[in-house]
Amino acid sequence: MSPQILACLLTLTVFAGETETSEVKAPAVPPVGRYEKVAPLPGLPAVTVDSLNCSVGLAQQTAKAKNLQGRILWIDATANISRINSDEKITALVDKVAGVGFNTIVLDVKPIVGWTLFKGTIAPKLTEWKTQTLGDFDPLESFVKNCKRAKIQLFASMNAFSEGHTLMEKGPAYDNPDWQTVLYEPDGQVRSTGYYQMAFGLMDRVNTAPTDENALAVFTDLGKLSRVNGGSRMALVDADGDVLAQWDSSTGRPAGLAIPYGGSVLVGIGKAAEYLRVNAKQNDKLEFECVSQFVPIGKKPWLQIPVMVNPHDSAVRARELSILRELVTNYAIDGVVYDDRLRFAGLNADFSFTTRDKFERYVGQRIVWPDDVFKWTLLPDLSRGIVPGKFFDSWLTFRAQTICSFVADARAVIDKARPGTLFGVYAGSTYGEYTNQGANYGAPEFEAGFRFLTPAYQQAGFANSLDFFIPGCYYNRATITEAMAANVGVGYTIEAAGQFCNRAARDQAWVYAGIAVDRFKGDQALLKNALQASMAATQGVMVFDLSHDIDSVWPVFEQAFAQKVQAPHAVPGLLADLRKKRAQMDKLGAKDPPVIINAGAAGTGL
Repeated sequence: MSPQILACLLTLTVFAGETETSEVKAPAVPPVGRYEKVAPLPGLPAVTVDSLNCSVGLAQQTAKAKNLQGRILWIDATANISRINSDEKITALVDKVAGVGFNTIVLDVKPIVGWTLFKGTIAPKLTEWKTQTLGDFDPLESFVKNCKRAKIQLFASMNAFSEGHTLMEKGPAYDNPDWQTVLYEPDGQVRSTGYYQMAFGLMDRVNTAPTDENALAVFTDLGKLSRVNGGSRMALVDADGDVLAQWDSSTGRPAGLAIPYGGSVLVGIGKAAEYLRVNAKQNDKLEFECVSQFVPIGKKPWLQIPVMVNPHDSAVRARELSILRELVTNYAIDGVVYDDRLRFAGLNADFSFTTRDKFERYVGQRIVWPDDVFKWTLLPDLSRGIVPGKFFDSWLTFRAQTICSFVADARAVIDKARPGTLFGVYAGSTYGEYTNQGANYGAPEFEAGFRFLTPAYQQAGFANSLDFFIPGCYYNRATITEAMAANVGVGYTIEAAGQFCNRAARDQAWVYAGIAVDRFKGDQALLKNALQASMAATQGVMVFDLSHDIDSVWPVFEQAFAQKVQAPHAVPGLLADLRKKRAQMDKLGAKDPPVIINAGAAGTGL
């Protein structure tokens, strides 16, 4: 062994020895394990939760100390017409719901179609849906009467900025197309090496057959088909017109064509096909480019089912507030909930002339529209990216402020029309994604490590205008420890989502984790765990929906809610006291523990 190597080994040995003999001082108080078994619902088996982060906040601590739990059942409008179209049915239903231990019902009275279940002078009344009929019957009137008799609270839910249903092609937004939100969409064009760019209709959905006479489409695994020689027969053809694959009517895809992993096929019809035959030669480079296209959402029915309207439009806002005023004035409900459509249709909405004018006033100058907000990029598989413009952050805050101001206006309408009526909002639990929807449901003082959460964006938070907030924690795993055991992301759990939303509300509103019954179909043990996790991570649970084969799980709720309790929102003055204490703590410089951000599934609860 060389002297250099020996010296090196001796040095390492001496160093290791010194480390081994150094004294390690034990902490004065050993750390306590954070994962504990809890049973906020004593009638169900306990679950193991992160007790440290499930105990943050005055709202959590107060609800637990006073044994208060929100137990809410959601009743969707169009999915349940056959169960709520007579007074006799509603009487029996309310008795059942109250009997198994729920203390609050949410009745959807303005679904996404824009019609209402109650009688009014502004929105059309819904009388039938598909095969279900409601006629002139007013279910809200019956629910008010029966809920007061059964001593269970009643909240009415409305979809604020949705006024139509794309699958049914019905709703006020179809009669008033100017209300529809305008989407900024990338109009795809193709360029070949050495040739001019050509514009063709480019399907913005992968693996969808082109329908235009001169259109292009992209297929990433097995595609659909184009027409052969202008005839009725469909097939994929190569540049020489040879058929690569015939149409398989049973699968809706071409048979016998395998596309390599990560590869794609560009298919053209008519002039687009001719362009490809001439320009798509071996070793040529084809590129997609984007041209800005502005289109009302009703003309893109495949993008989403609700026909969203423009929250920046003063006529739209006035309409929604008028419907709210009429509802609260005419019906003695205990509260109002705005469902998930209290938002924009996406990051690319709204790009109308109305919005452009208001945004330019907001930033105080003329801008290059829409590039100063952002530009789309279009990849070969038709996935989209964005290039942020210099006013991108301003765009996010501008939209969030628009929703925040509407929430404040709605709060004022409710307080004036029927003082004491509670006000809440339902939204998806993925806060980090919700900036794309233009809504900030956190408290104005909420701080966390999101790049969009600037001081200006913080002030667009509207939790302090609410009495309660319901996040859609629609996961099929209940607890963080369940996810850890299954080696999946802990953010994909009811517990993690509920914990985070409770932190975002920051004691300005009660938080009730929303769960979806259909996620636990056939597995009552999972449903029981979900109920426990909801109660552990927040101050209650919202169960969606009556239509989800709920008759099979009534015994679960009866077991879970055997001990009848009051909801936090039903205690007069309690939330106001919490807010005062929170303000005093802030004034004294009390610091919140760090906010734990566990990434969840995109679109959860939307």
